[in-house]
Amino acid sequence: MNDIQSDQQPQWKLEKFENHYIISLYGQWLAKNNNIPSFSCDHLKKIPANQTLYFDTKNLKNWDSGLIIFLWDIKCQATHYHLKVSDDNLPKSAQELLSLLHESKEEAPKKQLAPFRPFYTIGGWTIKGLTNLGITIQMLKEVAIGVFKSFAGRSYMRIVDLITDIQNAGPSALLIISIVNFLVGAILGFVGAVQLRRFAADAYVANLVSIATVREMAAVMSAIVISGRTGGAYAARISTMQSNEEIDALKVLGVSIMDYLILPSMLSLVITMPLLYLYGCFMGILGGLIVSIFMLKVSIIGFLQQSFNAVAFNQFVFGSVKTVAFAIFIGVSSCYIGLKSGRSAVDVGLAATRAVVTGIVGVIAIDAIFAVIADMIGI
Repeated sequence: MNDIQSDQQPQWKLEKFENHYIISLYGQWLAKNNNIPSFSCDHLKKIPANQTLYFDTKNLKNWDSGLIIFLWDIKCQATHYHLKVSDDNLPKSAQELLSLLHESKEEAPKKQLAPFRPFYTIGGWTIKGLTNLGITIQMLKEVAIGVFKSFAGRSYMRIVDLITDIQNAGPSALLIISIVNFLVGAILGFVGAVQLRRFAADAYVANLVSIATVREMAAVMSAIVISGRTGGAYAARISTMQSNEEIDALKVLGVSIMDYLILPSMLSLVITMPLLYLYGCFMGILGGLIVSIFMLKVSIIGFLQQSFNAVAFNQFVFGSVKTVAFAIFIGVSSCYIGLKSGRSAVDVGLAATRAVVTGIVGVIAIDAIFAVIADMIGI
């Protein structure tokens, strides 16, 4: 049994017959067995230059790519020592595969560390940021012009596209908006009840939930949901059109990309975001109300009255204006990322991911700016 197994093992032998050098191959050369022997260059150093190596494959059995790798190693080393390799005795398919390989293995280039140039790096980031800012401003300008052109009936925007985008950005997102804002309101109510109960200020839980929901949470959470749900979809859609060369076809036909693609996407967000914000305020306050009823045993009328007294009307106006800014940013950033994406299938996923990440970070940054503005104007 051991003799049979030894016969199956891949083996080789370099022998000299008169003026010829022959490499004899034995056994099965299968890469899956993970037992392919190596070929040492020491065996070729003693052979005079310009000699020819021949192969003896009489005892060669099954083989696959493992044999080709071994033969390629011999071929490369023979070239290095100025020797010739004759593959006449090799199987025909092995000869064809070996002929496709170079006679030398290219060494992987050494990775050089980039020099430490902080000003160069900062300058590159600055130029890139200013370039993106300029392109974004240009897109906003063209979208604004497209709005006026649509009123005059000279825009490429189709009403059916606008209605479809409104449907996808608004009613289709109500479920996730409801769940997120309801749970956020419930969490605020629970945390407020636990903490304010220590100071016998249970009645102010309604104030906490209402102010936090109307001023910040409803707008921010709704914008984050829309950024992940709709913004990523816009980027993926435009990136797919880019890879399918549909955008190139529109440009050849003279159709404005801004009017046909970007304008309905942005208008749908601008229209739906304030409405989703108001709906989010309702769901957030509802979540806080339910938690307060079970934890503090407050009445529904008392909770609502306290909420109405705590939140002024200008808070809703300020929140609506903030959501419009969120909508413009999500629309512009998502469409811009989709337009500058590559043309492969991988780029579609990368564009969607970048749009989601950029949208979430941008929403939080814009919210911080609005918080400073609110403090300055005394809201």
